[in-house]
Amino acid sequence: MVIDFSNLYDLPRQMDRIMAEFMRPYGPVSRGMAYPPLNISEDEESIVVQAEIPGVDMSEIELSLTNKSLVIKGERKVEQGKYYRQERPTGAFQRIVTLGVPVDRDGIKATLNNGVLTVTLPKAEAVKPRKISIESA
Repeated sequence: MVIDFSNLYDLPRQMDRIMAEFMRPYGPVSRGMAYPPLNISEDEESIVVQAEIPGVDMSEIELSLTNKSLVIKGERKVEQGKYYRQERPTGAFQRIVTLGVPVDRDGIKATLNNGVLTVTLPKAEAVKPRKISIESA
């Protein structure tokens, strides 16, 4: 009878991996999820970016528009207290949304309501669909 012990040779490495997983802080940022989570939609007139950032004051958010991207920066302050579990991330955050079309910089609107930041970026007139009339010859 042959007993195969080859699986046990890797046991210390596997135990280290399991312990590292248990010791890792729990939360969306540590699990590879970008923060803040975004919804991006588009219609013929505009691009709408919605970011969930509850608990962040409007004065702590910075929006900027570069040539081809929207940058959302901010910081969620650490709330003092004794926590049994803390899953909401704290600290500085930044998201960059690459825009596929030129936007009208003067028509951009941003609102913050119930922890949801909504940025409406109207498309530039040059990229909006236009109807072409057909004339008879």
